[in-house]
Amino acid sequence: MKKDKVLVLIPTRLNSRRLPAKALLPINNLPLIMHVYKRVKLAKKVDDVFICCDDNKISKVVSKYGAKTILTSKHHHNGTDRICEAYRKIGKKYNLVVDVQGDEPLISPLHIDKVIEFHKKSDEADIILPNLKIPSINNTNIVKIVSNKKNDVLYISRANIPYEFKSKIKFIKKHLSIVSFKPEALIKFGKSDRSETEKTEDIELLRALDIGLKIKTLNLKGDSFSVDIFEDYKKAQIQISKDRYFKFYR
Repeated sequence: MKKDKVLVLIPTRLNSRRLPAKALLPINNLPLIMHVYKRVKLAKKVDDVFICCDDNKISKVVSKYGAKTILTSKHHHNGTDRICEAYRKIGKKYNLVVDVQGDEPLISPLHIDKVIEFHKKSDEADIILPNLKIPSINNTNIVKIVSNKKNDVLYISRANIPYEFKSKIKFIKKHLSIVSFKPEALIKFGKSDRSETEKTEDIELLRALDIGLKIKTLNLKGDSFSVDIFEDYKKAQIQISKDRYFKFYR
């Protein structure tokens, strides 16, 4: 039987709004983006990995560590549009294309493998968007998922959803920054204009829902966070040396 081929693309840009050049900030003598790359490389179900960047400064730095890169436009609104361009440039066929955000230096290789394995078994799903169950929190930086009993994603929002009208919500489903696409779904997404809900919430996967792509969610356990502000960076510096995957970097 022919083996499914899985491509991971890690989007990043130099001039992030809240923490400029965060991709190159050092954590334990490695640029932040290289922690993401090395952790993806630890995943067992991944065949190829590329960092998709918008500036040669990133490309020059990470290439010294052996990372493969693809230079993309500086004008993308989001990481998914960036990986769409990168996938077209690669020009090879894969069974799945997985987007792993470039600002989560503590992303779990096991989570990546579980998302890939789940998508291979969920043939009807165009996209897999995993979640972590966390206590309800009113934080617009945390993107929340609402799904049905079949794990079909109904909506994605920065707001606290469902709305607490008659009862309190104890837990929410936090969007985890690993997104698996069927290649044809990624291509369809990239050819579509930004939708109104996408622009309103600043969540690109709302475009996928708006154009009729089927998204399923996968419940995962653990923790992960993105480095958005300086306090997140300091937290990552403290946690990375204690992390169980750090010693396995190669």
